[in-house]
Formats: sequence, structure tokens, C-alpha cells
Amino acid sequence: MISSITWVPRGAAKSVPIEAEPPTQEEIDEAIKSITLGEGSDADDAEGDDDDAEMELDGADGEEVDEVAQAKAAAKALGKSGSGAIGDVTDGLAELNMDAYDDEEEGLEIFSKGLGDLYYKNNEDDPYIIKNKDDDGDDSDSEIEDMTIKPTDLVIVCAHNEDEFNSLQVSIVEELEDGEPNMFVHHEVPLSDFPLCTAWMDFNLKDGDKGNFIAVGTMDPAIEIWDLDIVDEVEPHVVLGGHPKKQKKVKGKKVKKYRKGSHRSSVLGLAWNKEVRNVLASASADKTVKIWDVSAGKCVVTLQHHDDKVQSVAWSRQSPELLLSGSFDKSVAMNDLKDGGQNCHKWSVEADVESLAWDPHNEHSFMVSLENGMVQAFDKRTASSNSNFGQPMFTLHAHEKAASSISFSPSTRNFLATGSTDKMVKLWDLSNNQPSCIASLNPKLGAIFSVSFSDDNPFLLACGGAKGKLKVWNTITEPAVTNMSNRKMLQHGVGPSKTP
Repeated sequence: MISSITWVPRGAAKSVPIEAEPPTQEEIDEAIKSITLGEGSDADDAEGDDDDAEMELDGADGEEVDEVAQAKAAAKALGKSGSGAIGDVTDGLAELNMDAYDDEEEGLEIFSKGLGDLYYKNNEDDPYIIKNKDDDGDDSDSEIEDMTIKPTDLVIVCAHNEDEFNSLQVSIVEELEDGEPNMFVHHEVPLSDFPLCTAWMDFNLKDGDKGNFIAVGTMDPAIEIWDLDIVDEVEPHVVLGGHPKKQKKVKGKKVKKYRKGSHRSSVLGLAWNKEVRNVLASASADKTVKIWDVSAGKCVVTLQHHDDKVQSVAWSRQSPELLLSGSFDKSVAMNDLKDGGQNCHKWSVEADVESLAWDPHNEHSFMVSLENGMVQAFDKRTASSNSNFGQPMFTLHAHEKAASSISFSPSTRNFLATGSTDKMVKLWDLSNNQPSCIASLNPKLGAIFSVSFSDDNPFLLACGGAKGKLKVWNTITEPAVTNMSNRKMLQHGVGPSKTP
């Protein structure tokens, strides 16, 4: 499944990513040591180790996987099988007499005089070798070309899970002249736990320069930040919170230890502050919202104004000190971080919050999507310290099931996309606070968990869901979208757009 989608700004990724350096011998020895210590622990010790417990929940049996032993067992099973096909294989192996493979046969001619065994000084003279004039460097050139990210390419990162394999899939989107984008997976980043949310960021912890990073929230309380410009990396760039690598085991007791300032449960939502670039907000099932200083690698503020799981967080684009959070307690909270988040304003909503989004074209309004399929619009100026106040500007019955994700078009006013577990993606014109559905699509992705417009091509909408496939919908090919876009541009004195 795809649980989260994030676009990488065009030009942020390196044209040719760097290959990760192989682990040092010390790192290998440390890994072997930790594995050995894990295998030697008894059942009581395992109960006291939180990491072991999580591994068991994920389905791991904790037994050592010995490839040689597996191969021997498989060969033994083949030999005992009574099927005709397996028997043929066994007979064939017997004819080869592999046990006597190294024994020389009597009378064997080491050097033959037959014309078919001629020795050729080089491959050019050998007629039996198919030659390719461009053999030299072809493979390496092809590999570099495959890995090269062109200036016109768009990059999408998906939080992906398939058959218990968790990863970040980094995909390239090529815009074609016919309007239909071409997509392929560029590389994957393996994750140790099920990914739930992502947030792209350009802040480099090590030197402060701009980079290409993504923060990932998982079922684990830690937040991992990965460098997307490095392929074949096995360790995150930095980890915020979570469990310490080494935990003391207390026999007979289940002990949970966390790094200072860490969440205590799954991380459900992330938001990077584009103006204050070293700041990251996180929402958790532990009912808290945390503000992280990425440059220091620590939590600087913990907000505890919700009574249930916090599902989503979003920074205001126009007022970067304002943070929204939405919770399963059926409320949306707004905190002003100028005063450390102490001043909290709330709005009551109809159901559990699934997603939040500030309107990029109106500094005062934001949208909330709910578990009951409704989408509600609010004006921040109606904020109150009492959640009973602050009535919505409108309520939209967008879907028959949970409205799991929403996204505003960055260039067209009042243009909103919604995705739902009812498997549908819908496009809305919100003009005059009278929303109307102008297009809908069943992208055949199963339940939809994430939709996101591109900032670089504002009519491209990425969609992901239960089937683990990524779909990019070029919404401008929809006549109603073209008409709406042209109408709004004419209102602002701009010429109409053309449908590809």
C-alpha cells in the first residue's frame, strides 16, 4: 500500500545521486555483535526488551536464517519427493556424478588438436564471439543514464509497503507532449517499520546548506530523516526520538526506554516549516504534538492540548508561526509558536480528523477532512479557546467513506482535490464557499490514502492507496478543469490555458 505521497521540488535532487559508502569493518563487527547478543538472550530477557517485542508484533520469529541449512533441507526434501518432475532432476544430477567432478579421467586429452578448439589471441579474431563495437563503457554509461535525474523531471516519494517490506519509493515523472506522464521507480530506501507519513525538507543537519531530505513517521515512535540524494543507504541521516540503540534488559520486567523528548507511540503526521527551515512538527498516537529543532536534533516544545490520537499537523504558509493539528478527539487546534504554543484555539468538528490543509491563496482559511466523509472549511479569525465556537464556513459531503486526504492546487484558487477509502478521487471548485464537484476518478488503486498536487506542475495530482500503485492524474485534461482554470485566469487578466 501507499500511505503517504510527497513531491520533491524540481531542481532539489542531484542530477546523479551518490552511492552510499559500504559499512566499515567496525560497523560490520558491531552489527554481528548485536545480532549475537540478541540470539543469546533468554525468553525472560526478551520480554524486557521493547525492540524485540515490536519485532514479534511485525511477524518476525526471531530465529536465525541459515542459508546453507535451508539449501541442504531443500535438497533433502527434493530427494525424498516422489513427483516425476523432481525424480527427473535427481536422476539428472546422478548422471553428472558431481561427487567425482574433480577426478581426472584416464586418457583425457588436455590439449586437443581439433579445429573447433583453436586458440585465438584476442576476441576480435574469435568468430564465435558476438562483438559489439560499443562494449567498452556501455554498461556503465547506461547505468548512469538510468540514474540521471533530468532538469525537467519531477520526483515523487511514496511511503510504500508490500508483503511486509517497508520502503520509500522514489519515482521519476516525465512530462510527455501528449499530456500523459511517464513514471518509473528510480530507487528505493528500505525502512525498518511500517511508514505512515512523510514530509520533504531541504534543511541539512550537518552543515545547514540546502539539501534533499525526507522525514518519515512510522509505527515506531522515532522519526527518521533520510538523504534522498544517496542510493543504497541503510541508515537514516538522523533519527529524532525513539528508543536508544542499547537498552538494559531487566529480567522479568517489560521496560520501555525512550530518547529524551521522544514520542511514546506511532508518529501519524509530519509538517516541515518552509520559512523556519530547521523546524519540524510531528503528531502522534500518544496524543501529543512535538516541535523539533532539526539542527540540534531535539524536541523543543511538546503540546498536549488533545485528548486522543493526533492525526495531522500543518504549518501556515503565510504565517509560519501558526500550526494546526487535528485529532481523533473531533477537534482542530491552532497554536501560535511565538509564545511557545501556550495560546491554543480550537474548533469542534463532526468526526475524527483525517487530514488538514491551509488554503495557499487565503491566509485566513483552512480545510479539514473527516472520517465520516465530510470536508469542512474554517476561518482562523473565528478561533476561540472554547472548541464550541468557530462554526465552519461550509460543510461538504465529499465521500461515502473516510475522506482520508485533501490537497489544494498551488496555482488555481478554490481548486481542491479529495481522496477517500471509497476508492474515489474528486476535484472541487470551492468558489464563493459553494463547493461543486467538477470531476471524479476511480484510479483503480483501492482505498485512497493520499492525494497531492505538484508545486511545479500544479495540475498534476499524485494518488496512492491500498493496492500500492502510484497514479498521476493530469487534471487539466478534464474539460471542466480547463474551463475553470481559464475562467479564473481571465478574471485576473491572464490568457487562457490550453488542454494538452
